[in-house]
Amino acid sequence: MSHQDDDASYKLLFSAPELVRDLILGFVPDQWLHSLDYATLEKVPDNYISDDLRRRADDVVWRIKAGGEWLYLYIMIEFQSTVDGWMAVRVMTYVGLLYQDLIRRQEVLPHHRLPPVLPIVLYNGDAQWHAATDIAALIPKAPGLVSKYLPKLEYLLIDQNQYSPAQLAPLKNLAAAVIRFEHPASAAALLELIDSLNDWLADNPELKRTFAIWIRAVLLRQGKFKQVLPKVRDLKELKMSLAARFDLWETQWFQEGEKKGEQKGEQKGQSGLLQRMLVRRFGPLPQDMVQRLSNATTDQLELWADRVLDARSLNEVFADA
Repeated sequence: MSHQDDDASYKLLFSAPELVRDLILGFVPDQWLHSLDYATLEKVPDNYISDDLRRRADDVVWRIKAGGEWLYLYIMIEFQSTVDGWMAVRVMTYVGLLYQDLIRRQEVLPHHRLPPVLPIVLYNGDAQWHAATDIAALIPKAPGLVSKYLPKLEYLLIDQNQYSPAQLAPLKNLAAAVIRFEHPASAAALLELIDSLNDWLADNPELKRTFAIWIRAVLLRQGKFKQVLPKVRDLKELKMSLAARFDLWETQWFQEGEKKGEQKGEQKGQSGLLQRMLVRRFGPLPQDMVQRLSNATTDQLELWADRVLDARSLNEVFADA
């Protein structure tokens, strides 16, 4: 799965208000944000966003009633599976384009003022995030008058790598479940997490279906389930498909282990027999040749055995092998 597909699957998932709510409440430590009424969350429709912003951003934009004169706080979530050293520049551009759209739609505050925007970057990649989170960090400090006009805009980074399974497991939080699905401790833990999610979303079949689609996309991206994980419609069906697949893999792994054990035993027997033949013909073997016999493949052992009777020395037995 490409990075674009990965980001798109996150965009699908965070098009549900429950995910945005749990992301803020679980991973943004701010009392004022936690006090807002998340029942008022509204997704800003794509057709209300300019073509420029749609082309540039892989994000979702939400707004929530904040009371007072602001009326709305806008929450912009950008999804990243790779580290982008210019992320701060991109975020500044996205915020500017969003403000242009709000001005175009005349959804601004009185006296030509703009509502606040909280830009969030949700990162799920493996590499450590090292990019600047503030545009100001990318611009050298300038003396005198110039310093007054340098831009400053920071985004909130939520790096999934910063949270351990022990921290996430006790949380009944959908965003925490998302992070846990990225790095399940085992097949059993994955199935148990699907069960928990199924219980949490008992009254929300549509979000269950969305999660099932997203989880399948994550597993396909990880490469363990390619071409063997069918499309599913809900979490229960996904769990049944995974459980059956895990049972099959466990059986195959056991059979492959037995086969390798048999091959190893046969190879050891051939090596021992050839060693006895060589000792009888040429006397005690140097330690390095004993080691070569122990590490040899079946094809090598057969080649050397064919040479034993005609060879005049050990060097002729092992020549060019």
